[in-house]
Amino acid sequence: MGELGAFMKIKRAETPERPPSERVGDHREFVRTLPLVELREQGARCMECGVPFCHGGCPLGNLIPEWNDLVYRDRFREALDQLHRTNNFPEFTGRLCPAPCEAACVLEIDEGNAVTIKQIELAIVDRGWDEGWIAPRPPARRTGKRVAVVGSGPAGLACAQQLNRAGHWVTIFERDEAGGGLLRFGVPDFKIEKRVVERRIGQLRDEGVELRFGVEVDGPLDGFDATVLATGSRVPRDLPVPGRALGGVHFAMEYLYGRNRAVAGTADPAISASGKHVIVVGGGDTGADCVASAHREGAASVTQIELLDEPPATRPDDLTPWPLWPMKLRTSYALKEGGERSFSISTTGLSGNGSVQQIHWTRSSETEESHPAQLVLLAMGFVGPEPELLDALGVGRDARGNCDAPEFRTNVPGVFAAGDARRGQSLIVWAIDEGRRCARAVDAYLS
Repeated sequence: MGELGAFMKIKRAETPERPPSERVGDHREFVRTLPLVELREQGARCMECGVPFCHGGCPLGNLIPEWNDLVYRDRFREALDQLHRTNNFPEFTGRLCPAPCEAACVLEIDEGNAVTIKQIELAIVDRGWDEGWIAPRPPARRTGKRVAVVGSGPAGLACAQQLNRAGHWVTIFERDEAGGGLLRFGVPDFKIEKRVVERRIGQLRDEGVELRFGVEVDGPLDGFDATVLATGSRVPRDLPVPGRALGGVHFAMEYLYGRNRAVAGTADPAISASGKHVIVVGGGDTGADCVASAHREGAASVTQIELLDEPPATRPDDLTPWPLWPMKLRTSYALKEGGERSFSISTTGLSGNGSVQQIHWTRSSETEESHPAQLVLLAMGFVGPEPELLDALGVGRDARGNCDAPEFRTNVPGVFAAGDARRGQSLIVWAIDEGRRCARAVDAYLS
């Protein structure tokens, strides 16, 4: 374990961030890492519990106490090896995962005192890239089997890398012009710069994975021994209220895709928040990314509304006791940059002359209110995978509309599913876990 009793002597250090007033002026990543000495001290706080609940909190089962101890001892090379044993892309999760492992940390019984697992994870892998420790790992032999992976999000990339390293020939098909899925086009650069995504895609290519971009798969693929559907959960939840068809009302991903392409310099955005009163409907991560993107465009105002009631400020032990993920109030990075947030809002309609000008809602089922709205972004989650390809392949659906794939096998021989397409909208850490476990199922099928 780390330093004996360190968790009682050393306080938790929160993730350093660039000041909101500075970061709203650009699209560079705003999260920073602690200096080495402080980082090692944070690693020393890990108690290496007899039953490490952080393992259960992490869907990947990351070997957290092991690499915390190695960081404390300044053995980063070995820590990187431990990290990669369970996670193909720790620089993705270290930037984007909400860290359920920290919620499950034994130190989190004293709320707000968990080990800074996410910071340490990111520091390990970033140093690995800086030192040149991360290199392509092509397989020593090839099986001759060929696998198609449809979708290049984290589930598809993880599945492809695992299958390729098992010796199979893998081809990734992606309808967008570049790889990464929502990592590239849905998540803004100020959360994950696209060089980080491209670096891993380059590693897969160097390991022998073939990547075909700009290809829309619309039916069975010939010449493959197995197909993996990792197309995500991309059908957005709509807002069926009067005025929905007005101009200026868009799904969040329509806006974020345009913003990411604009930042990359590959296309001019069709949707702009500049100088507008912006309403973001939905209080999750996607909604926060819309709020922050609107700030950077110079919106006149940004308001984020949430249907649910305001949660309690601290963990409600009667509802989500430790080590469960606590249903408590959190303020996103985006709202720290500005904007307003309201809970218990039920949207009743939108109005305007051709384009939206007002949004109407009731607060806590009471009197109706109106608010200026020249751009309304719907960030209310996703209801399932797009059905066209599933229908063309004859893939069955479960009660929620996701691919019905127990143990990752669908009802169609040789066709597998992983990630959000199988389990529904979820976290990036679940997507990587799904991709890895699906790869094992495909490998067993091919063997």
